[in-house]
Amino acid sequence: MILFLRVIHESLRQASYSLVANKLRTFLSLIGITIGIFAIVAVRSAVDSLQSNVMEGLAEIGTDVIYVEKWDWTGMNENNYWKYMKRPEVDMDDWDAIVDKSEMLDLSGFVVVSGAGALSYRSRSVSGALVVLGASHQYQDIQKLDIEKGRYFTPRESEDGIDKVILGYALAKQLFNAIDPIGKEIKMRGRKFTVIGVLKEEGESMFNFVNFDEVAWIPLNSARKFLNVRDQSVDRSLAVKPKPGVDIEEFKSELTGILRAERKLPPLEENNFSLMEMSALQNSLDGFFSTLNLAGFIIGVFALIVGMFSVANIMFVSVKERTSQIGIKMALGARKNIILWEFLIEGIILCVIGGIMGLVFVYGVVLAVTSLTAFHMSLTFSNILYGIIWSIAIGMVAAIIPAVQASKLDPVVAIYK
Repeated sequence: MILFLRVIHESLRQASYSLVANKLRTFLSLIGITIGIFAIVAVRSAVDSLQSNVMEGLAEIGTDVIYVEKWDWTGMNENNYWKYMKRPEVDMDDWDAIVDKSEMLDLSGFVVVSGAGALSYRSRSVSGALVVLGASHQYQDIQKLDIEKGRYFTPRESEDGIDKVILGYALAKQLFNAIDPIGKEIKMRGRKFTVIGVLKEEGESMFNFVNFDEVAWIPLNSARKFLNVRDQSVDRSLAVKPKPGVDIEEFKSELTGILRAERKLPPLEENNFSLMEMSALQNSLDGFFSTLNLAGFIIGVFALIVGMFSVANIMFVSVKERTSQIGIKMALGARKNIILWEFLIEGIILCVIGGIMGLVFVYGVVLAVTSLTAFHMSLTFSNILYGIIWSIAIGMVAAIIPAVQASKLDPVVAIYK
């Protein structure tokens, strides 16, 4: 153990000498390692962060929920677009049939989405791309949205369609600023709504599938007073969740039977609806993320190969410059494996230095992207470790031939060179 520590110490000393004595040569040689580790770790971090952001967005709309849809999220393409276009929209009859007949159903939510138009409170008015979301009472349990201030609708308010509203964080701030909005009345679609709650801020994210910061959320039966929920211009969504312990495929089979009966489809006719779950979309995205990681890996490997040959060149020069020293060490009793490990460790140290430089650049990019854009990027410990392991591996490969060459020198010949 003591001997091994001495070898590491000697290797550190020689690596330091190479850096100090030949700054430019060493720096230029390590650029390839730096670029390679930067490319591999930066792409890996970007893809991991992208995946994390997308999965957060998917989790927001429920990962254990089945969505009854007209469209197929993963199987649609330009060849079958019109087939899906001809399908009927999901409607409240479908929802009623599932609620009445399903034995595996735990929660269900029917939602209609439309532009809110202008919202006003006294002299203040907000207009633009705002959304009025009319939801059935159980929708909140499926969506799992956080209400920061106030409360949710009572079952009676949802059933009777009482004109009450829960505002998104940004919408409440624009209308009320520092005023407490709870209990205040706003005007929307020509009707007065009492504010009973404000949602927790979600913040800016390009992966929020629905930006609830700008939503006016009202009971479904309240929305039906001024929206024709059967109108094709009104977006609708039906989400259902099985009871705990129910197999998801069995639940989908039950839903398929109920919906086919409701829509009176003949036995041989294919379904005119889709049962979608987040896992199907996640599986499709996993392949996409794997491809991105592979592309970054290939780019990085080419840079690492260049860096590997550069470090190997440093090690060959180092062996040539220290041939006499190697001969003296061997004459004094240093074994061949000690000489071998000394040069291997020196190569590893040089590559780790290049790898650390690459990681520093990655960290700078992460800070810049996170501070300047809405995309949250992070450099995880696993990706740092990934970069260091690659640096060590490249160092061993780059130094192995020079190290073997040094260990096989004849002590007598080496001393007089």
